[in-house]
Amino acid sequence: MEEKPTRLWYLALAVTTSLLGIGAISLILSVYYGTGLWGNNNPVFWAFPIVNFVFWIGIGHAGTLISAILYLFRQKWRNAIARFAEAMTIFAVMTAGLFPIIHTGRLWLAGYLFPYPNERLLWVNFRSPLEWDVFAVSTYFTVSFIFWYVGLIPDMATMRDRTKDGFKKMIYTVMSLGWRFSNRHWQHYERVYLILAGIATPLVLSVHTIVSFDFAVAILPGWHTTVLPPYFVAGAIFSGFAMVLTVMTVVRKVFKLDHLITLDHMERISKVLLVTGMMVGYAYATEFFMAWYSGSPIEQFVFINRAT
Repeated sequence: MEEKPTRLWYLALAVTTSLLGIGAISLILSVYYGTGLWGNNNPVFWAFPIVNFVFWIGIGHAGTLISAILYLFRQKWRNAIARFAEAMTIFAVMTAGLFPIIHTGRLWLAGYLFPYPNERLLWVNFRSPLEWDVFAVSTYFTVSFIFWYVGLIPDMATMRDRTKDGFKKMIYTVMSLGWRFSNRHWQHYERVYLILAGIATPLVLSVHTIVSFDFAVAILPGWHTTVLPPYFVAGAIFSGFAMVLTVMTVVRKVFKLDHLITLDHMERISKVLLVTGMMVGYAYATEFFMAWYSGSPIEQFVFINRAT
């Protein structure tokens, strides 16, 4: 962090900037021509925006799970991977929050989703799953961001004391919030971190449960089922840990962090993937079994049509 950017860093920046440009162009085209470009009229494939929303929210669960739940269980092995897992959570939730806004087709009217007194004399429909998503994502992002930033405060203070550049020192001084490594500061830090971990833990389970209601409260065959909340939570943990393992492998290789991110970390995450993968597989089988067991020809047609 204290060294100058290398060629590899500039190459990665160029690639990510190019992807950002492609995303911006795609967004402009979607707004100009309408969301019909996404193929939302396909009755078999789940609509493009909600699929991406669920995908990114699921990825964002792993960072909070590693940081909050494993912290409450005093799992020390989380320390080496918690920081970039939390950062991954922040950016994943930010990306996920775009899709409920984009899919409305009129981004400039997104403020109407928030309940506030206005001259239109209209109020939001709290029975709409879209409104539930607004509160779920905003709450989850706020708590995750505070949790991530509180964990960064001692690191910012360390960078403040070590950097020699005046401008960087000023930035780190502001971001470290006057941290001085005193016993009193550490006591307050651990207390706040514990409280935030306790708040974030139920959010990991509740947020994706609310996301599953986007499908479960619909009357469409194949969606109106009670298996979706636990199914979505297991799938979120599964996909999130899979992304953590992918990022961790790249970070470990590129930055030569073999001494910090060991094979033991990868094995522990792989065990979580094994368990949640079996849970997701069981949920898949349950969907098809219940379609057959219900005896409903409509339910059976939906799953046969989807499978073939």
